[in-house]
Amino acid sequence: MMISVAEAEQIIREHRRDFGVEHLPFTAAAGRVLAEPVVADRDLPPYDRVAMDGIAIRYADYLAGCRQFGIAAVQAAGQPPPDQLAPNTCIEIMTGAALPPRADTVVPYEHLHIANGVANIAFEPVVQGKNIHRQGRDKRLGETVLAPGCLIGAAELSMLASVGHTQVAVRKLPRVAILSSGDELVEPAQTPSPYQIRRSNSYAIQAVLQGLGVPAELLHLPESLELTRRILEDCLPRFDVLLLSGGVSMGKFDVVPQALEDCGVRRLFHKVRQRPGKPFWLGVFGEKGVVFAFPGNPVSTFLCLHRYFVPWFKSSLHFPEQPVARAVLEKNIRFEPNLQYFVQVKLRRDEQTRLLASPFEGHGSGDFANLLDTQAFLELPAERSDFEAGEIFPVWPYSSLFTFHASL
Repeated sequence: MMISVAEAEQIIREHRRDFGVEHLPFTAAAGRVLAEPVVADRDLPPYDRVAMDGIAIRYADYLAGCRQFGIAAVQAAGQPPPDQLAPNTCIEIMTGAALPPRADTVVPYEHLHIANGVANIAFEPVVQGKNIHRQGRDKRLGETVLAPGCLIGAAELSMLASVGHTQVAVRKLPRVAILSSGDELVEPAQTPSPYQIRRSNSYAIQAVLQGLGVPAELLHLPESLELTRRILEDCLPRFDVLLLSGGVSMGKFDVVPQALEDCGVRRLFHKVRQRPGKPFWLGVFGEKGVVFAFPGNPVSTFLCLHRYFVPWFKSSLHFPEQPVARAVLEKNIRFEPNLQYFVQVKLRRDEQTRLLASPFEGHGSGDFANLLDTQAFLELPAERSDFEAGEIFPVWPYSSLFTFHASL
């Protein structure tokens, strides 16, 4: 029975998986999702930190009229500060150094004239407490600096290093296999016969997974029920997620659904009321295993991958939730079949920074060249046939030019 896009989305949401937690060196954790709170092991900053190169003075001396300060010492970052600061003297001090006791103001070099061991204030006024990053201003000892569920990027890695958190708990990645299907497919390095084509869907899926930080093994299924079943029987114990492309439609040689069910994979649905990608098949196996079996046409595979698998993956891995992007339709569209229509669009922003979607006329779900000329799928509801310029609809970008996060 064919189901709606909303029903497919709900079933997929209900079968999110938790693949556990693993501990990694923090240097290997970029792109992963944090699975534990990280706390400050001391105040941040851990001392009153000088924020500009210049001189550290007692503001009371300035307030009393002193404008020439004898330089008592020079202090670099990392050095202990001098114990005392005599009246009308200063410490020549560098950014990052600890503020000396009794000093309470830093005057930057740009406001000074220094000669013969004396710093003259050349620009006024001097503001008390200026250019000092106070101890604990950012975080206090024991405070959470990174919460579970955050995506670890450059800023997060910097924080992990700052608090000495060198082993970090992250959400474990699933073991993934990508399986293509079809006897007409040959490897990219091969020369195809006049009736063959080079395998491409697997590499497109692999590239998307690489962007998510997920390694995947590539395999191929022949158009034979027995051989397909044998390969699947080998895969099911070794992988958590199978991503299949092809062999799920109504053709005589589309043996994938039968082979999956013969191997004990429980079908959740087969066929979604959408174009492209109607024959999409979903099933589960074991305690956590999930099979996404996409139609073999390149655009159909691309649509199902970005509309269903990527949100499922991010939700399962506890990625930070982001609202689904929306775009303004630029041209009228008419689409009569009672199917959810995912039209390929070019994206741009107008002067008000609104995201605009311009439909792109293609040649069907087999025209993978269209994917080079467009950046997203605009999702149009099945209940209507006419869609007018100016209306706003969900959009599912697949181009690196537009980086949106979608969550189920």
